[in-house]
Amino acid sequence: MYNDQQPSPGYHPPFVPEPKNKKRRQQLVALIVGVLLVAGAAAIVIYQSATPALTNSNIEATPVPSSSAMQSPLVQGYVLDTSKQYGDTYENGVLPVGDSKYTTSGAKKGYVYACSQYVGSMVSGQAAAGASVRGPWFVHDDTKYDTGKKISVSGNVSWKGDFSNTVSGSVRRISTNDLPLNHTTGTFPITTTDPAYSYDRNPNSISAQSFTYSLNSNPQYGDPQCVGGQVGVMLTGVALFNAFDAGGRDAGAWEVQDHCSGHPEKQGSYHYHTLSECIKDVSVHTIIGYALDGFPITGPTVSTGNVLTTNDLDECHGITSMVMIGGKEKTTYHYVMTKDFPYSVSCFRATPIQPPGQAQGGAAQRMPPPHVDHL
Repeated sequence: MYNDQQPSPGYHPPFVPEPKNKKRRQQLVALIVGVLLVAGAAAIVIYQSATPALTNSNIEATPVPSSSAMQSPLVQGYVLDTSKQYGDTYENGVLPVGDSKYTTSGAKKGYVYACSQYVGSMVSGQAAAGASVRGPWFVHDDTKYDTGKKISVSGNVSWKGDFSNTVSGSVRRISTNDLPLNHTTGTFPITTTDPAYSYDRNPNSISAQSFTYSLNSNPQYGDPQCVGGQVGVMLTGVALFNAFDAGGRDAGAWEVQDHCSGHPEKQGSYHYHTLSECIKDVSVHTIIGYALDGFPITGPTVSTGNVLTTNDLDECHGITSMVMIGGKEKTTYHYVMTKDFPYSVSCFRATPIQPPGQAQGGAAQRMPPPHVDHL
């Protein structure tokens, strides 16, 4: 009979008892499984009684980098935290005075890292420093000044600004006649009938210049480098000078500028030292100028009531965040113009160019001498 044949109807195979050792093995396996189940249940009960429940109060959050940091693996230095409430420290307009807050030995937060050649010229020019009298806006034993009490140069003079900003390869070329594109100025020289004359007798006139800045369009972040008198150019077409007057005093506190925070130096170049009230979009994401090393300059406002100060920035007065460059979002290092001293670029993160109109020379001559506002 073949194995695939069916048994005939009514056929029953003979009963064969299972071996005794097989029954014993099955009983032993069942006993072991039962012991393991009981032990596992006991372990769970013990763990739950010894471990507190996980709640929001005892889960430690893992720090997450800001969105701008995640966009670029090459981010260096301070990174803007868009979720942080920085506050608006100087909302009341009372600012610290930064007289003589410069260093020549290296960058330091809240100080201008000044080139030694520039400092020598600045010290020799102290007699020609701007304001001759401390204004009544100085408060708190002259350690602070109240911008709400400070006067400005009278006048409302219109100019025909000429400005272009183009990029070709690795060069950003900015050409300007240094006259403001979109705002008026005060009347200079300051007239004897102007209340500002009692404190600041600026004798200089505003005149058109012919400046071309050939900036690096892709600057590389590096160690701090010292600054001289001029630190950048604004998109209003106006030059940006550092925080000091010719005598190493806080220009924002001492000098009387016009309603747009500008005034001329002896060659007639109109310039700012501080953030101009006539620049309306001062978002931290909006470029309002370029430093001489090619990095952008932005305003300080993160959101309403959320404004950056010097304390929030690195030693060169900069931070890394997303900005709009040529209509595109880009995460980059940039300088920030703040309400408080030193106001803008206090050292360079990349190699700067020679400002237009300055004599060419070696490394020692790279920075311009200080401007002398009043002679």
